[in-house]
Amino acid sequence: MAQKGNKADGMKFCCSICLDLLEDPVTIPCGHNYCMSCIESFWDDDKKRVHSCPQCRETFIRRPALVKNTMLAELVEELEKTGLRAAPADHCYAGPGDVACDVCSERKLKAVKSCLNCVASYCEQHLQPHYESPAFQKHKLVDATVKLQETICSGHNEVMKIFCRTDRQCICYLCSMDEHKGHDTVSAAAERTQKQKELELSRQKIQQRIQNREKDVKVLQQEIIMGIMDNFHYFQFIDKMINKENNQWIN
Repeated sequence: MAQKGNKADGMKFCCSICLDLLEDPVTIPCGHNYCMSCIESFWDDDKKRVHSCPQCRETFIRRPALVKNTMLAELVEELEKTGLRAAPADHCYAGPGDVACDVCSERKLKAVKSCLNCVASYCEQHLQPHYESPAFQKHKLVDATVKLQETICSGHNEVMKIFCRTDRQCICYLCSMDEHKGHDTVSAAAERTQKQKELELSRQKIQQRIQNREKDVKVLQQEIIMGIMDNFHYFQFIDKMINKENNQWIN
């Protein structure tokens, strides 16, 4: 029980970016804690130049000044004296062919879900804000996929949630108001549902045709067997007649 308690305490003092115990911990305005170097690197690498919290996604107009949280640092130091580290097992890290977490810095963990709204994939720990924060309640989570960028419109950098039946392609809402304006469009989810129904109907028809063919084959097999039996009885009758005539000639 004590070991489980220590592990739980360790997770409370872990940086959600590097997933290790906090080093030079800092607290940003939303209240979340990070290693100073981790959050600095996260903001430095952000291509959108938007300074936000990796967990709750709260954005800040100006880049927050980072000051070491000395009280938290002392607590982490005490925890480190127990020898507790929060390093995940090797099988949790992303390898070739795996989908890597987009938030993890340094060595990345395997992603468990991809968010179509954030256009990012998350490991178990970095996914938690999507379950806990009201800001992510309407976000669409799917199984982790390397094809996440394929859902983004290359022209408008928006998620393609609409299907254009006129041009037979997925588009974003901006496309529907521009080059696809006036086209026959439905939501991508509705089109997917319709296609699934059509595929299921086709599968049932094919299955029925296979069953009908199997019945026809069985009928044909029975007819062949009956034909063979009829011929067998006919030849038996001929053989008897020939033997009867031979016996009459001999006598």
